[in-house]
Amino acid sequence: MTPEERSRLEALDAVLRSENVREQIRPIVERVRAELARKNEALMAWEPIPLSVFGRALPPEIRSAWVFVLRAGADTGAERHPNSHQRMMSFEGRGDLETGEPGQWQSNVLVSDSEAPLERRWISIPPNVWHRPVVGGEADWAVVSFHTVLADELIEERPDSSSKDGTKQMTYLEQRRN
Repeated sequence: MTPEERSRLEALDAVLRSENVREQIRPIVERVRAELARKNEALMAWEPIPLSVFGRALPPEIRSAWVFVLRAGADTGAERHPNSHQRMMSFEGRGDLETGEPGQWQSNVLVSDSEAPLERRWISIPPNVWHRPVVGGEADWAVVSFHTVLADELIEERPDSSSKDGTKQMTYLEQRRN
């Protein structure tokens, strides 16, 4: 991790350590958790966080923020974001955000312990880097994710052998409406 990227993560971490910010995020986590509980077949559920929650504390390149809750025991499969740099923090629970290439994954186990080192709580994923959340079977995993594009522009790309490009793209907000 470069010193500049570490500095960005430390700035985001300071924002998320604010009790005022956490109090505003917790109801979103509970709403997303309830949505996941209603959708038995879903591996995860998500909702954008209004940037107003963070006041003026976010770095200028952050254009959207999200809560994701991933089901206990889930492996959501490979995905990447061709148009955004993602910075993600483990908010509640724990999981492994594997990075790399399908079949050659590198483990990045993240925990929600505020006393753990930054690298054990946060991950930075540049555009076009494949990643795959894998959650242990004991509890759902809630994460807060920051992106460098607006919520309605965030593209998720997944492998798709039936496509001529070998991938399928969709925005998260499109998927949420379906």
